[in-house]
Amino acid sequence: MIQFQCDYNEGAHPKVMQRLLETNMEQTVGYGEDLYCESARRRIQEACGNPDLQVHFLVGGTQTNTTVIAHLLRPHQGVVAAESGHISVHETGAIEHTGHKVLALPAHEGKITAAQVENLVLEHRADSSFEHTVQPGMVYISFPTEFGTLYSLTELEALSDVCQKYALPLFIDGARLGYGLASPACDVALSDIARLADVFYIGGTKVGALFGEAVVSKSHALMRDFRYSIKQHGGMLAKGRLLGLQFEALFTDNLYLDISRHAVNQALRIKKALQDLGVPFLMESPTNQQFPILPNDAVERLSKKFLFTPWQRVDESHTAIRICTSWGTTAENVDTLIAEMQNLAIS
Repeated sequence: MIQFQCDYNEGAHPKVMQRLLETNMEQTVGYGEDLYCESARRRIQEACGNPDLQVHFLVGGTQTNTTVIAHLLRPHQGVVAAESGHISVHETGAIEHTGHKVLALPAHEGKITAAQVENLVLEHRADSSFEHTVQPGMVYISFPTEFGTLYSLTELEALSDVCQKYALPLFIDGARLGYGLASPACDVALSDIARLADVFYIGGTKVGALFGEAVVSKSHALMRDFRYSIKQHGGMLAKGRLLGLQFEALFTDNLYLDISRHAVNQALRIKKALQDLGVPFLMESPTNQQFPILPNDAVERLSKKFLFTPWQRVDESHTAIRICTSWGTTAENVDTLIAEMQNLAIS
C-alpha cells in the first residue's frame, strides 16, 4: 500500500538522522538550553534576516498552537480564525480546552481577509453589551491553508496592517511552511513571514524532522515568560537538544526549502497528470496538497492500492479526495499513482 494521505508518513531526512546518530552519546544540558539549540536558533535567525528574533523549540503542532494561543490571550479573549482552520476543526477542541473560544470566520479557499477581521473587531466594539461576548484577541492563519492554498504577500501585508491597527497579534501556523515557501506560486519569503507575523512557527514534523516545531517571534514583550507556558502545555522536551539538532540540520545548506520543493514538484506532477485526464479539482492548490474530484468507483478502486484522504462529497457520484506528498515521497511512487489513474481512465 502506497501512502499519500499525509506528509508525515516517513521518519526523518537522512541528514537529520545522521546528526542525531553522530551526537547520540554526547552529554548536554536539557530543556533546549544546549549548544545545538543555540546553533539552530542562530541559523533560523539568519534565514529570517533578523538576529533579534526569539526562537523556541516545541515537540509538536498541537502543543505549539495551544501554547502560543493560550500565552497571548487574556481570559476573556478568543482567537480569530478561518472556519476551516486547523485549530477550528482538527485539534479536538484543544484551544477551547485552554479556556479560549475560536472565533471562526467564513473562509474562501481556506483564507480570511483583513476586511473580515476589521469588521469583526468593529462589530464587537459597537455592541452595547460587548462585555458579555468574547473579545477578539488575536488572529490565527495557516500558511499554507488546510486546502493547500497560499496567502499572497499583499494579503499578508493587509492582515498584518489591520492586526497592528487594532493591537491583535498575528500568529501564523507554519506546520507546512516549507511547502508554501517552495511553491512556484508563492511570492512570500521567510523574511516576509518573520516581518509580518508577531509569532509564527516553522514546521518540522511535516517537513523532514522526526518531530518538532520552531516558534519564532519578533516581539519580546509578547513572548515574555513563554518558557513557563511551554512547560505548562506539555511542549517542553527534556532532551531538548534532539529538537535543536534537527533544526540545525534542516537549516544547513538550504535543506529545508530543497526538500520542501521536492514535495511540491511531486504533487504538481500528479496535478498535471490529472488535468491531462480532464479531472476537475475542488480548488486550485499550488502546494503539496491536491484535491481532485473523482468518480466514486474510481475512488474505491484506487483505495485498494493507495492510501489518501476522502475529503468532501461533491455529489452522489463524485468525491473530492486529498492527495498529499511529502519531502520523502519518491518519484517512483508518484509514477505508480499516475499510471494507475491513467489505467482507470479517470475523467
